[in-house]
Amino acid sequence: MARELTQLDLLRELAPVAEENVNRHLKIAKNWNPHDYVPWDEGRNFAALGGVDYEPEQSQLDEVAKAAMITNLLTEDNLPSYHRVIADNFSMDSAWGYWVGRWTAEENRHSIVMRDYLVVTRGVDPAQLEADRMVHMTNGYSPEAAAGDRVEEMMEKGGEMGLLHSVAYVTFQELATRVSHRNTGKACNDPIADKMLQRIAADENLHMIFYRNICGAGMDIAPDQTLRAVTDIVTNFQMPGAGMPNFRRHGVLMAKHGIYDLRQHLEEVIQPVLRKWNVFDRDDFSAEGEQTREELAAFLEQLEKDTIKFEEMRDRALAREAKKRERQAS
Repeated sequence: MARELTQLDLLRELAPVAEENVNRHLKIAKNWNPHDYVPWDEGRNFAALGGVDYEPEQSQLDEVAKAAMITNLLTEDNLPSYHRVIADNFSMDSAWGYWVGRWTAEENRHSIVMRDYLVVTRGVDPAQLEADRMVHMTNGYSPEAAAGDRVEEMMEKGGEMGLLHSVAYVTFQELATRVSHRNTGKACNDPIADKMLQRIAADENLHMIFYRNICGAGMDIAPDQTLRAVTDIVTNFQMPGAGMPNFRRHGVLMAKHGIYDLRQHLEEVIQPVLRKWNVFDRDDFSAEGEQTREELAAFLEQLEKDTIKFEEMRDRALAREAKKRERQAS
């Protein structure tokens, strides 16, 4: 049976990989200014300064775009909780600590620019948005849900989620967020919003690559242990905004209209990452690792079936809605 590396072992052995990927990131990341992506000339005062408060008809966004923008922004807002989780499971020394700070600073741009855009264009109700932000950030984010039924066992062993679970989760999460942002940009039917969200999505992709490379290196030095973490995450995956107000309603709308659905989750997020790590073709797992891989394969097979079922239900629902609109128009 392979030796299980401690958190300190993992941090030490993966430190050169972290440093290499920090340097790689700094060479290719583009610095940008949130204020360059906001149509400031559309702004005007609200009632507190003698202007007019928000009314729904002021928004140019449809219901789907509003739901996606609110969900994406509130997710980005919870950055303090994400920073805490990453800092707790990484080290604040050397390349690890530099990355924690750099990643946090880059992520903070996303909520800044999205909120400025929505307030200036009156895309959503700013008072309700602020109320939801208060609820979501007060609740914070806890990573324990990512381990599902195994969380108690893991907490007994190490008292924390650990590096491998953290980097596995954020690999998939960053890629999922990239997909959601890009599709939200298209749904807004506004070239400014589309450009803004493409810029954010590009950041998310670079962040995903950093975490994917760390987790991939973990797979090489501790294959069984890393695969267990990956399988825990994939089989229990939840987006970090799961506890926000109206998350389920907004999530249904987003899935129904192609912002982020099961097919995208499977084919644009999970499968490409697993292929990059060569999960189903590598031969360095022990018997325990092979059992974990079988568990992962069975889950993915069921997810494909669930995806087909969801798509059939969605297509029927959209067809009913289209017929209803036709009757109302005639």
